[in-house]
Amino acid sequence: MTQRRLLRKRRRRKQRRNFTILFFCLFVIGTISYSLYEYYAGKSSASDHKSEEQQKQSEEYEDEFQGETDITGKTNVLILGVDSRDEEKARTDTIMIGQYDTEQETAKIVSIMRDTYVYIPGYGYNKINSAFFHGGPELLRQTLKANFDINVEYYAIVDFQGFIQVVDTIAPKGIEIDVEKYMSENLDVELFPGLQRLNGKELLDYARFRQDHENDFGRVRRQQQVIGALKDEFLSIAGVMKLPRVVGTIQPYVDTNMKTTKILSIGKEFVLNPVGDIESLRIPIDGTFWDETYEHAGAVLAINEEENRKALQQFLNEDE
Repeated sequence: MTQRRLLRKRRRRKQRRNFTILFFCLFVIGTISYSLYEYYAGKSSASDHKSEEQQKQSEEYEDEFQGETDITGKTNVLILGVDSRDEEKARTDTIMIGQYDTEQETAKIVSIMRDTYVYIPGYGYNKINSAFFHGGPELLRQTLKANFDINVEYYAIVDFQGFIQVVDTIAPKGIEIDVEKYMSENLDVELFPGLQRLNGKELLDYARFRQDHENDFGRVRRQQQVIGALKDEFLSIAGVMKLPRVVGTIQPYVDTNMKTTKILSIGKEFVLNPVGDIESLRIPIDGTFWDETYEHAGAVLAINEEENRKALQQFLNEDE
């Protein structure tokens, strides 16, 4: 009798174990299937607008880029904003360095003013955004290294149309922003003062507005404000569930040397171990720049190179 009970218990334990294994396998398969569905749904909703020439250039950028891994394990990404509607060769008007540290659970963003006067290897001194014009993300990486001794491992060239798609994907009802003033000059939309929800197009124009006394300084400040608002919106929803669709949506609009698996891995870490505030810095820092005009470059922001190099180094490496 005792022997029979033991056999029954063993059979029940085996059945429970088999059920657990089966449930786990079904869960994994379901999660993968859902993620793939969301990824391809997002990708199919975003039209692949690249011409054959643009695709060839994207491949050249990836082949040429010689990114360097950060020895501390931080992920440093050169983020560039371009507008594919521009017919002439692009001079990116948004230059940022994004850093994510999974161990310290910190995220940082550096905005570099596009008119900053720096040394461009092989071309001499000019506005930093002309480095992208002459040599794409690789020359811009070399320029950052030469002037600020900063290494980046990855680059991401984001078409502004992709930004619109991402905002409308993660926040169909818009992103809440306190618009500081009436804005319409050189914009495709009219923005009125006050707290409101902006869709992707409106949010992009808000971030790019510069027709006031602050000029590019105001634009950089608003860009950093928008990044913070997007982070809050992403973490306020079921971020893990949205992530595959967001990646699929933006992929046709981004040129990057970062693999999809890496993007998903960073996104998952960011959602599961959310940071508090995204720390931000602007280069040049206050008190270290002045206006100059040169025949070959036009109006530029001349900078105290040593002070700005020191500030950027300290900001990105202060946890070491």
